[in-house]
Amino acid sequence: MRIAIDIRKINEFGVGTYIWNLVRNLSALDDRNEYLLIGSHRNFHELGPLPDNFKQLYVQDDQTFWRNHITIPFALRRQAADVVHVPHHEAPFFITSKLVVTIHDCVHLLFPQEDSTKFQNYRSFLRMKRVVEGAKHVLAVSNSTKEDLINIFEVPDSKISVIHNALDERFAFSHTTEERKHVLERYQLKDPFVLYSGRIRPHKNLHRLIEAFAVLKSELADDERYKNLKLIIIGDELSKHQYLRLTVVRSGVQQDVRFFGFVPYSILRVFYQSAALFAFPSLYEGFGLPPLEAMASRTPVIASNTSSLPEVLEDAAVLVNPENVFDIACGMRLILSDDQLRQKLVRKGAEQVAKFSWKLAAQKVMETYQLIAAGEPRLVRSLQRNTL
Repeated sequence: MRIAIDIRKINEFGVGTYIWNLVRNLSALDDRNEYLLIGSHRNFHELGPLPDNFKQLYVQDDQTFWRNHITIPFALRRQAADVVHVPHHEAPFFITSKLVVTIHDCVHLLFPQEDSTKFQNYRSFLRMKRVVEGAKHVLAVSNSTKEDLINIFEVPDSKISVIHNALDERFAFSHTTEERKHVLERYQLKDPFVLYSGRIRPHKNLHRLIEAFAVLKSELADDERYKNLKLIIIGDELSKHQYLRLTVVRSGVQQDVRFFGFVPYSILRVFYQSAALFAFPSLYEGFGLPPLEAMASRTPVIASNTSSLPEVLEDAAVLVNPENVFDIACGMRLILSDDQLRQKLVRKGAEQVAKFSWKLAAQKVMETYQLIAAGEPRLVRSLQRNTL
């Protein structure tokens, strides 16, 4: 069997993590089938050494309409690919092979950008509708995303398999106490802090997190342990999101909220390990990896009780109403004030992380390829069991 995988987004946040972990684990599992990795030399080299049955189908870095929707489909036809896997919703037109797509979320439809027009939003809907309807099979990263696909596009239940993500394998390293101390000193962090890490977008709900932090600060004003508590936000550069700066000023916590932009994984792990708690009050997530990263770092988590987060985190986190500032503040104070709860969340968090495996996910994806290529009569029933 010849399987083509589009790796052109491997250098991007989120979907790039998915591509890297999936391909690396497929390469460890499968030495029988031939894989064509669609991407530039930069994309290909990001994966590191691969077995001989993994080859590159070279395309240039610059993406044009002609190359994406005409050149690539014709190249795949010449290569006689049995299955084409596009690990996101921007699949090329005219793919004649059996197409498998991974849908991570529907955030661009449910929470469109504020400056987008109704026409742009409708065009996004039509493009994604074309992809999920044209695909032979759809992989969703959570049951929540599967439900979104069914509700928005009326995709048949039998056409969607749920295969959960897992912790990025590049994240699996730790630091000594001395190394952590050195990093914290470099960032001038000596006080306890609440941590948020992830993209900075309106649906991430950071304005309410800041407001909840201000409420928390007022409640802890006389607490010796936490009277100097800080909020650290790791994500996009603040210059792109001035409304958050205004929220900080309006909430009166200018001295206690710091924005660090993106940081390398090695530094991020130190922040996770050193935080008093990790806060993730997002309004919508297709899966939500940052809370699992915090749990893997033995840090207690507070998160939203919406979308995929209850499914992924279960009872290993304190779940709150993300639209209620006081509920978020109450959840954070509960974790900070109850040492027994903290210990329980740390223990349950480690157990929760262990439930997700890229090796198992890759095995399920490989089985999907085989069933799609074979076109077996029992395809629907088999794929419905293709769930983590």
